[in-house]
Amino acid sequence: MNRQTSVDWSNHKLLHRNRLANRSYYIPYPDTASALTYQRQNSPWFKLLNGVWKFYYAPSPWQAPADFHKDEFDVSAWDEIDVPSCWQMKGYGYPHYSNVVYPFPVDPPNVPTENPTGCYRRDFYVPAEWMGSQIILRFEGVDSAFHVWVNGQEAGYSQVSRMPSEFDITSLVHQGMNTVSVRVYQWSDGSYLEDQDMWWLSGIFRDVYLLARPRVQIWDYFIRTQLDSEYKDAVLDVDVVLNNLGNKNLEGCRLEMTLLDAEGSVIGSREAANITLKNGQNSLNMQLPVANPQKWSAESPYLYHVVLNLTNSSGQTIEAVACRTGFRSVELKDGLLLINGKAVKFKGVDRHEHHPVLGRAVPYETMLKDILLMKQHNINAVRTSHYPPDPKFYDLCDEYGIYLIDETDLETHGFLDNINRLSDDPDWEEAYIDRIARMVERDKNHPSVILWSLGNESGFGRNHVAMYKWAKQKDPTRLVHYEGESSMHFADENYELQACDVHSTMYTSVETMDQVGRKSMKYPHIMCEYAHAMGNGPGTLKEYWETFYAHKRLQGGFVWEWLDHGILRYDEKGESYYAYGGDFGDQPNDGNFVIDGLVFPDRKPSPGLIEYKKIIEPVKVEEVDLSKGRVRIINRYDFINLNHLQASWSLEADGRVLQQGILPIPDIDAGEQKEVIVPYEVPANIEPATDYWLNIRFILAADTNWAKQGHAVAWSQFRLPLSASAAPKKIAMAYPADARENGNELIVEGVNFSLKFDMVYGVLTSWIYEGKHLLRTGPRINFWRAPIDNEMHIRHEWKKFGINAMKHRIDSFEWSKHNDCIEVSVESRVAPPILSWGWLVKYTYRIYGSGDVILEVSGLPQGSSLPNTLPRIGLQMTIPKDLERFQWYGRGPGESYVDSKEANPFGVYTANVEELYTPYVYPQENGNRSEVGWVAATDLNGMGLLAVGMPELNFSAHLYTMENLEEAKHTNELVKQDFITLNLDYRHNGLGTNSCGPGPLEKYQLHTEEFKFAVRLTGFSRNAVSPSELSKKTI
Repeated sequence: MNRQTSVDWSNHKLLHRNRLANRSYYIPYPDTASALTYQRQNSPWFKLLNGVWKFYYAPSPWQAPADFHKDEFDVSAWDEIDVPSCWQMKGYGYPHYSNVVYPFPVDPPNVPTENPTGCYRRDFYVPAEWMGSQIILRFEGVDSAFHVWVNGQEAGYSQVSRMPSEFDITSLVHQGMNTVSVRVYQWSDGSYLEDQDMWWLSGIFRDVYLLARPRVQIWDYFIRTQLDSEYKDAVLDVDVVLNNLGNKNLEGCRLEMTLLDAEGSVIGSREAANITLKNGQNSLNMQLPVANPQKWSAESPYLYHVVLNLTNSSGQTIEAVACRTGFRSVELKDGLLLINGKAVKFKGVDRHEHHPVLGRAVPYETMLKDILLMKQHNINAVRTSHYPPDPKFYDLCDEYGIYLIDETDLETHGFLDNINRLSDDPDWEEAYIDRIARMVERDKNHPSVILWSLGNESGFGRNHVAMYKWAKQKDPTRLVHYEGESSMHFADENYELQACDVHSTMYTSVETMDQVGRKSMKYPHIMCEYAHAMGNGPGTLKEYWETFYAHKRLQGGFVWEWLDHGILRYDEKGESYYAYGGDFGDQPNDGNFVIDGLVFPDRKPSPGLIEYKKIIEPVKVEEVDLSKGRVRIINRYDFINLNHLQASWSLEADGRVLQQGILPIPDIDAGEQKEVIVPYEVPANIEPATDYWLNIRFILAADTNWAKQGHAVAWSQFRLPLSASAAPKKIAMAYPADARENGNELIVEGVNFSLKFDMVYGVLTSWIYEGKHLLRTGPRINFWRAPIDNEMHIRHEWKKFGINAMKHRIDSFEWSKHNDCIEVSVESRVAPPILSWGWLVKYTYRIYGSGDVILEVSGLPQGSSLPNTLPRIGLQMTIPKDLERFQWYGRGPGESYVDSKEANPFGVYTANVEELYTPYVYPQENGNRSEVGWVAATDLNGMGLLAVGMPELNFSAHLYTMENLEEAKHTNELVKQDFITLNLDYRHNGLGTNSCGPGPLEKYQLHTEEFKFAVRLTGFSRNAVSPSELSKKTI
């Protein structure tokens, strides 16, 4: 290949060569019956070219074989590669992650000489039946730019990675075997417009296929459903473009448009008869009034079929195209975004395309899994951040019911000196419009698409205004989103929006959103990114949604983001882990900032997704008078009633179901509420120190396409106002405890237990119950936790104060014997090296003859300069590894924290120690259970340790040390110990979302203040007494 001063891939004025005009996505068929199957292989005019191609990787275009596209060039010795795929995922080059910066010098439109280049070749067969047809070669996605040749002749050039490119190769092919050659460039001038927060991955990563088209054809169509002012009756309004590729006019053609319902019954039709098709493009419009069609929404995604059938003068079908459509409207009215006349709440997520093994080449099954998980977790909307995904994803959103903000493949975040640089440069206007035009044209027939988005984090300039004008002229039926401009109006209310129809902000605080909601403005507000779901979190979802529901103009938001973009790797021991930025030697990189999703890379839900499901559940129950069982059911759906749900109730105590029944649901329209009576009966014998819980569950009454009958949609729980007349039972004190000193040890003994204290270090070193060792070390005050991702900023402040390196000085160790107990008092100063601040901590142990130990801990901060907040306050200890079976009463079954706990109802739960661990891709604090009344750790025989909160505690248990959780960068670096680290905590700091967003709300912050808490510890055997029963007894 000769070196040139000007090349196609560094010329922002050359967007393509020979690429066909934009059109909507569809497959042509020879008849209506085949078209209605929507199976591409049922069209004899479709040939998929996915599969194994020959492949050559070069470090730059100049080092790639110049003539590889020629027929005589021998590629037999080349490697082979799957298409679709990303070549970095196949071992060529390396994945590179950056969030903001470009990984090359910023000098648009020029790109580096080091421009990895992939050369692809394969043969394909053209049957005799195709000769005489127009033959089109279509690429659904190639990153980032490419040339294509057929049989040694250039077919064209294109760019824009996440958009299709079609080439007319009719004149280049012959009957029989043919060859297609593609040269793909990792970097192009288009890369300056594709600086999204994701992995840089290259290659032919979506479908490649051939289409044979009749010389007279349906080239494009645009379906619009116009609802009347009552949102009842509609007009099916369809623009159609017919192409005549012949040299003369064709007379007597007929185009029929038929509307069928979901079952295939004909609703109505229109025809344009005796059409004369002149050479070139021919446009016509067809309209069909439809009386009260079923409306499409995310809650009721009813789809009709529109079939276009083109016939010749003899009545023979030339070509047929089918399209699913839904009747729905989108409008801006009275400051609200209305769908079918209703102001919906977007319970959304931002979704990138990623697969842990295949990169951006996401299989259909994975797309479907995403949709099913979203529906099962009450999510109703997706922002296609930050580019249009595979077209098959839109079909799924239409079918299953997901609202879409369809986002242009555009981001220029890396222009650090002037982010507006390209966006306000008229020389780049054509490139900007090309990107939105191709997206709109491809996706315009999907009812799921509610808003077009002009891209992400590209500053603001005249090119956005030009994009907006183009989109509104082409499609006035939808609204346009662009956070980059609406944030300007957010800062200055006098600013008039030029390029968007809704307000949109990122990571705005709850307090600010509440202020915004109180204002009267002419645009609705949607948070296009919030609740950054990186690692353990996000916190504060409850408060965000309380605020959204409090103000009609706040129409929800999209959690950043759906998925951790981890790449599956194996270490030298064969242990798997997920890689992130920097793990491939990629520089510069943004580390694990790409690991920020509600689901793990393998699509397993994180605790954050479970919490989100609960917060956005579509049915809410409020107490009215619990003593009489009276509650209020609120329907938070936007369109449908609750007839698809079945409600049940149960009365539970101590993990046992005492009563249960079916709760009839009255007719409650969307947005309405009604009171019902739950017919529970007050138990005849109210147990002392026992909580009675009324649980109400809403499940699917029948199978749906996204979940089976019985799937839990929503639930509520209420503590009933029941109290016992009897006092709790007291623990029998039949035998006294005794104590003696042995050197530096204090030994406290009872009939069936012994404890040892180190009087020098002031710690309990041994606890034996019935011959069973219950303790290895501790308990000791602890203020630290392995920092979570949402503490990536505050952790530096904490470490500056040395909270992670506290030292324990024992100032006094005293013990005394009383009539009923042995009392041990330890006074300690806990402080960091270097600094003068610290804590005066006092431990008071009261050890009873029953074997019960009540431990009171108090702390008083000292010093003139104190940290504002702390990670945690609690006790840390280690226990033998065989005490691995945990049971507790409190919130569960999953992990919970003070600002992320709503998804975990109160109950009695059981788990082994490994099940208490949450495998965050980047190890960190995890696995806490909150508002716990008691927790028991026992061996296989039921012998172990019981901890009772006074009145409650948090607990977590791990086979990994806290230090290991902090130091490890990947899960394979975690080392299981031969002991369990048990944390019995008083309080934790909230999670917040400060990896990218606000920290914990004030009410969830753990401030450096005087504290005091207590916990009761005792050895026990489940074969003698249940931990629930034992926890209720008092000293």
